[in-house]
Amino acid sequence: MQIQHPINFNYSQNLFGVLQMHSCFTFAGDEDFLKNDIRVKSDLDAHGALGDAGWYGIRSILWAVDYELPKTVTALPGAVLNEAGVILSCGASLQWEDGKVATFHCSFLAHLTMDITAIGTAGTLHLNDFIIPYGEKESSFTTVSKSGFNDLVTGWAAVPSQHTVMTDLPQEACMVTEFARLVGNIKANGAKPDPKWPRISRKTQLVLDAVTTSIAQGAKPVEL
Repeated sequence: MQIQHPINFNYSQNLFGVLQMHSCFTFAGDEDFLKNDIRVKSDLDAHGALGDAGWYGIRSILWAVDYELPKTVTALPGAVLNEAGVILSCGASLQWEDGKVATFHCSFLAHLTMDITAIGTAGTLHLNDFIIPYGEKESSFTTVSKSGFNDLVTGWAAVPSQHTVMTDLPQEACMVTEFARLVGNIKANGAKPDPKWPRISRKTQLVLDAVTTSIAQGAKPVEL
């Protein structure tokens, strides 16, 4: 196991070019949640599981490909909607012109899972708690590079290594601190708003809207 503090691991050194990305965020809402939570109300949060859990899956995929938008988005068959037409469970595949492909699944109906698998030309990255970490001030991921089989094909010649990232503050505190820094820089120094986050949010929403359209059209491909 390797320990880093603060984050200093460059995943791109192990992945090189990302070819495939798979993301999953699910949790099982109880009866009260599925009946009364704002995330299942068509007049409060009409995107349901896609707008809540799916947002994280889409964002994680875009992060892995340096926020390059896919060419085509296709909903996976079998999306589950409640009586109000709000999505309770769905998935989608994303395709890029250069051959990259990604899938994600989000659901209010399945056991708590927060997984990422990113597969590149020279390595693989796995995360199992990419939204809310198992521990408040640390999170772990595994990487493996240039794997192969041993001579008798009874095991791997290179096995994944685990890396643990430590932080002094939980992510929620870091978010508030960063927001305060951005606002303070604008007020005190006349700086312009950082375009990074609006740009990333817009791209995430474009993919999310394409998934919604594809579901409505019976899982037909939607081009961006």
